[in-house]
Amino acid sequence: MSSADTALPGLDLDRLADWLAAHRPELAQGPLRGELIAGGKSNLTYAITSGTTSFVLRRPPLGHVLATAHDMTREHRVISALADTDVPVPDTYALCEDTEIIGAPFYLMELVAGTPYRRARELEALGPERTAAISAGLIDTLAALHSVDPVTVGLGDFGRPEGFLERQVRRWKKQLDASYSRELPAATELHELLAKSVPPQSASRIVHGDYRLDNVLVDASDRVAAVLDWEMATLGDPLTDIGLLLVYQRMGTHHIPGVTDVAAAQGFLGESEMLDRYAHRAGLDLTHIGFYVALASFKLAVIAEGIYYRFIHGQTVGAGFDTMGDMVDPLLRAGIAALQQDQE
Repeated sequence: MSSADTALPGLDLDRLADWLAAHRPELAQGPLRGELIAGGKSNLTYAITSGTTSFVLRRPPLGHVLATAHDMTREHRVISALADTDVPVPDTYALCEDTEIIGAPFYLMELVAGTPYRRARELEALGPERTAAISAGLIDTLAALHSVDPVTVGLGDFGRPEGFLERQVRRWKKQLDASYSRELPAATELHELLAKSVPPQSASRIVHGDYRLDNVLVDASDRVAAVLDWEMATLGDPLTDIGLLLVYQRMGTHHIPGVTDVAAAQGFLGESEMLDRYAHRAGLDLTHIGFYVALASFKLAVIAEGIYYRFIHGQTVGAGFDTMGDMVDPLLRAGIAALQQDQE
């Protein structure tokens, strides 16, 4: 299969080959072949090979995109900045901001060997000891990220950490208002509780924004080989990452369709073990972890309501979208409970 007879959505391999010939000729020693390995509303990811070399290309999704959510320059910048730290990331090869090449900005990075575990059954096939090691590595890697001084790696201006938590509360309320289609009294209650319960902010660190096991690659030795999907990365309160991870895992243990359920696998570290391990390695105070769990619950409820809103208005289609609305109220109530427990 040559570049001339390969049709990939969002990527013209012939035009890419011409660009590589001028900018990174060592990556295009033969006809290019490619495969879309991740697509949808997130950034598109392609595995590409010339027969002698292989790499990954990332570009924004097709159609209308939010510049802030699909900024290739920011993704490329944060991955490149972390290259010499203890955070495992792919090597970056090139950034192209010229939209005339493939129709959108893109960047190239190393194709890292590894598995993005998503299902408990995948981990159960490895056994509880290996599962425990993988979940410990997941936490250790997050702690390593949150131990990086942004200024030291050239990311001191990567975001606006001042007032980060307050802006998050406002942002997700604004998103919910834009998807309003039904009464959600629990949303009003949770938002009010969050707005008046914002804790003192942790030291500014690099926030991944969507950290979970299926957004990292695990190698054959059960170590995290690379952290992927940096499209939500910014500077802010690092505890928002751990709060979101906990909510993902709580949802997974209830086997909610479409949500990774890895935390249900035998051997996967429990919440208290994960929090103790994280606090020890990151050196951060988890006194108000309930707030961060509540904020993450609010965020995911708003995202689910937005998908449900677009589905019922015929603006999007997808497996499971018809039931997304069923997730919203349980998430909101879980957030209220987490915040109330935090205040006891």
